[in-house]
Amino acid sequence: MTPLEKILTAQIKAQGPISVSDYMAICLFHPEHGYYSTRDPFGTTGDFITAPEVSQMFGELIGLTLAQTWMDQGKPARIALAELGPGPGTLMADILRTAKAVPAFAEACEIHLVEASQRLRKVQAQTLRNVTPTWHDHTEELPTDVPLYLVANEFFDALPIRQMIRDGDTWRERQVGIEGEALTFGLSAGAPLSALAHRLEDTKDGDLVEFCPQAPALMQSLAKRIDSNGGAALIFDYGDWRSLGDTLQALHEHEKVAALYKPGESDLTAHVDFEVLVADLPCAHSRITPQGIFLERLGITDRAQALAKNLSGTDLKQHIAAHRRLTHPDEMGTIFKTFALFPSGANPPAGYET
Repeated sequence: MTPLEKILTAQIKAQGPISVSDYMAICLFHPEHGYYSTRDPFGTTGDFITAPEVSQMFGELIGLTLAQTWMDQGKPARIALAELGPGPGTLMADILRTAKAVPAFAEACEIHLVEASQRLRKVQAQTLRNVTPTWHDHTEELPTDVPLYLVANEFFDALPIRQMIRDGDTWRERQVGIEGEALTFGLSAGAPLSALAHRLEDTKDGDLVEFCPQAPALMQSLAKRIDSNGGAALIFDYGDWRSLGDTLQALHEHEKVAALYKPGESDLTAHVDFEVLVADLPCAHSRITPQGIFLERLGITDRAQALAKNLSGTDLKQHIAAHRRLTHPDEMGTIFKTFALFPSGANPPAGYET
């Protein structure tokens, strides 16, 4: 057993089964044994590689989009440039390097990072050692007196989800319990659930629907700030429109493993339900756009060709592979999607459609 598995087993024996949401939260964010509390999971030495680690081009194009949005919105003298779940800080570093091409934009930026892991904060501080970020535990702590320019890449997929299985007009919640000494999945008794009342129209008995309790309130908070003060939020994640089916997955040392494998030592994520993220927002939002299409609109192929002129051999092959990985439909180009929030009545940021 991992140290966290011993804690979970003792808790379940004493108090009964826990929801998938509680299981994810404990596994990822336990202050002593949680996944993000004990390791740097990013890159080739971790468990997964995100778009900023694939290529600098990803962050560069996002930086240019934010700078253009800042200019389109009247070049405010002070803005909060924020990232949710910054990982090792690579994306913010690439954005800030690109921002230097627009000196007034770079001068206006005050850097804010929403990061729960003290371990990752230390990594971010080293990556961003030439700037002075302000760290926050929650999005509610972000400044409210300046425009908010925010990026969230693979943030929502790590928020804990509940898994509900339809049983007539009720829902049975998938839970984590114990069989013998091993963690196992089970089901609660059936009960009505107002949050999924609308899903009785498009599901049948036995269908599994996932939803993230935290996501709607978080999106409402961001949207209100952007509509009131200006700015934009660029969201990147993998998933689709409207949840249906089990998407909970675990990664350990770059390999997919069972969801209950080595709690605290395996990453846990689930596909994002984009319909929920954009529902009833008090600001404007763009279409949901495949990541590959978004990056091509911003000229990633031209940028890739420019960078390739100074490369050869293995470096050139890796560069070509990185471009493909970010944009090709068989790689990150389709399953990863993006959309933007922006003030009502404003134009969407570059690369997005209303």
